Amino acid sequence: MLQFVQVPVDVEPAVTLLSEYFTSRELGFVSDHGAYKITHPDPAAFTPPAGVFVVLEEDGAPLGCGGIRRIQDAPDGAVQFEIKHLFLRPETRGRGLGRSLLAELERLAVGFGATRFVLDTNASLTAAGGLYRSSGYLDVPAYNDNPNATNWYAKDVASA
Repeated sequence: MLQFVQVPVDVEPAVTLLSEYFTSRELGFVSDHGAYKITHPDPAAFTPPAGVFVVLEEDGAPLGCGGIRRIQDAPDGAVQFEIKHLFLRPETRGRGLGRSLLAELERLAVGFGATRFVLDTNASLTAAGGLYRSSGYLDVPAYNDNPNATNWYAKDVASA
């Protein structure tokens, strides 16, 4: 049975999943700006009501993770929550779990008052970009200075 479990980012199984995520990003990273820069998530940013971190489990086994965190409101007043560290273990991919995890993160963000979801990614993550676009995310100008990102997306809750 699939379930979403909210966990702190600095305890298991979140620590192991994030380590796998960072390792996979380092190995497949493509950039004109140098090597992949690991930034471990601040636990406070993923603690309600600022945000939350979720592990997707199947029969108690962790399959993937992702989190949401509130960032600065947009100039138009939108309450923005950023989706971070969406990751599935390679052996679980292709089952639609990324879409389910994304939808759960969006649902949680709305519960915290989000009116806009934002995220960034790297062009080398073609499957992720496809997931975001097919889920209604639109290309937007950079909203942060993430050195690992090449693409930025946003989606208003009204279009969710």
